[in-house]
Amino acid sequence: MKFISIVLSSALATTILAYPGTGKWKKTLAEIKRRGLAPISSPEDSNELLGDLLTSGPTTSVGKLVADVLLGKADAITNDIITAAPAPLGSDACKQDTCCIWKYVADDMLTQFKGQSSRCNNNARGAIRLGFHDAAAWQKGAAHGGADGSILLTDELGRAANRGLEEIAALTKQMYAKYQPYGISMADFIQMGATVATVVCPLGPRIRSFVGRKDNPTAAIENLLPDVNADADSLIKLFEDKTIRANGLVALVGAHTTSQQRYFDTQRAQDPQDSTPGVWDVAMYPQTLDSNAPKRVLKLPSDVKISTHPRTAAEWKAFADPKTGQDHWNDDYAKEYVRLSLLGVNNINALTECSKVLPAAITDFQPPDKSNIDIWANGGYQNLGSKFGELMAGASLTTNETLPKLGVDPMQAWSGFGRLPSGPPSGPPSGPPSGPPGGFPGQGPQGPSSFPSGPPSFPNGPPSFPNGRPTPSKAEAPAPANKGGRPQGGEGQNRGNQRQGRPFFKWRL
Repeated sequence: MKFISIVLSSALATTILAYPGTGKWKKTLAEIKRRGLAPISSPEDSNELLGDLLTSGPTTSVGKLVADVLLGKADAITNDIITAAPAPLGSDACKQDTCCIWKYVADDMLTQFKGQSSRCNNNARGAIRLGFHDAAAWQKGAAHGGADGSILLTDELGRAANRGLEEIAALTKQMYAKYQPYGISMADFIQMGATVATVVCPLGPRIRSFVGRKDNPTAAIENLLPDVNADADSLIKLFEDKTIRANGLVALVGAHTTSQQRYFDTQRAQDPQDSTPGVWDVAMYPQTLDSNAPKRVLKLPSDVKISTHPRTAAEWKAFADPKTGQDHWNDDYAKEYVRLSLLGVNNINALTECSKVLPAAITDFQPPDKSNIDIWANGGYQNLGSKFGELMAGASLTTNETLPKLGVDPMQAWSGFGRLPSGPPSGPPSGPPSGPPGGFPGQGPQGPSSFPSGPPSFPNGPPSFPNGRPTPSKAEAPAPANKGGRPQGGEGQNRGNQRQGRPFFKWRL
C-alpha cells in the first residue's frame, strides 16, 4: 500500500477547502476514478470511501483525515498520547472536552485487558472480536448495521456466529453502565474497546480511534460474518462487499495471532493459532504456512485457504517476513481496522478523534516465561488438559517459580512434548473460535517450529526436578530483541521518523 498520489492529494485538498456540496463532490470523485488516481499499489488494496464521505465528501478536518487514512495518504497509527485525563470525571471541564471521558474509559479497559505476564488476556481478545462482529455485520447497500452497537443492543449476541462472545459482552455491558450517564454511545464503547485491546497486546499498534457514532437498536442483517470453514473466494467476495479488498482481508485475519480457539475443536479447547498467543506479532503468518509448525498450533481452515489463494498468498508471505513483516502488518491492520470501525457510519464528518487516550504501545517484548510457552506450544503439559491453555488465555505469568502457585507442577512439562495434543478432532460446532476476528499473526519470539534435534535448549539447562519435585529455576530463554524489526524503546520514539522515506505497505471468527 503506497501513499496517495500528489494529484489525488491536490484534488482532495481543493475539495476540502471548498467544503463541497454533494454534487461537486460526486464530480470530483468521478474524476478521480476516471483518471485512475486511486491511491493503491495493488488492485488488491482497499481504496473506497465510506458513509457520508462517499456521498458528501470530507467537509471537516476529521472527515479529511479519515478520507486520507482510507485512501492511504495518512498514517492510521498515531503517537499522540496523554498520560492523564485533563479534568476530573463529571466536572464541567471534562464535559466540555469530548475525549476527557474516554481517557477514563481507556484506563479502565487497560486494567481489564492486561495480564500478569504483560500479555493481553481473554478480555482483550474478546473485545477485539466484539468490535469486529459489531462492525462487520454490514455490506454495501445495507440500510442499517455496521458499527452501531447493535450486537449488544439487540438479540444479535444469540446468533451462532457470535458464540464465545458472552463473557466479553457481559463485561462490556457492565463497564458501559458506569460511563453511559456521561453521554457516550455503545457503538463507540465497543470500538474503543477493540482499539485499546489491540495496543494492550505487546507489539500492537495505536490505531486512530474516533467517537461520535450513533447507536441503533435494530439487529443487523444475518449471515454477513465470515465462516471459519469458508473457501477463500467466498471470503474475498464477502469482504469486498464491505469495501475491504483481498489484501485488507489478509491484514485483518492476522488478529488470530492472539487467539485461542474454544469451539472449533472442543477436544483442543484453548489451543492457539500461533505459538505466541497474547502477543500481537506475526507468528501466525509463517506458522500457518509451515507443515512443521509447533504441534499445539491449530490452523483454522479459512486461514489456511487464504494463505495460499492466488489473490492473497503474496501479501500473506509479505507479512510473514521476519524483518519487515511486523511494521508492514501493523500499518495495514491499522488502516483496515479504521475502515472496519466505520462501516455503516454515516456521520463521519461529525466524529471526534480521541486516539490520544489510548495506552502507550509496547514496542519490544521479552517474555520471561518463553521457555515454558515453547514447551506448551510444542505439545507439552498435555496431561493437564486445557489447564495450561487457560493460564495462557488469562495472560498469567508461567515461569517455573510461578507455576506451582497456579496449581501446575513444572514436572508435567514434557508430558506429550513433540506430539499432537491428544483428543480426536471433534469437528466444528456452529459458531467461530473465541479469538479475535479473523486472527492476526505476528513475528515475535516465535518459539521453534520444530525440534529435529530434540527439545528446545535452555541457556541455564532445563528445569530440574530433584527428589521428584520441581526446583524453581530461571531457565527462561530471552526473546529476541526488536521482534519483527521494531525499535527498542517505548512509544516515545518518533514513529513517523522511523518510517519516513518508505511507502506504506500494507479480520474474523
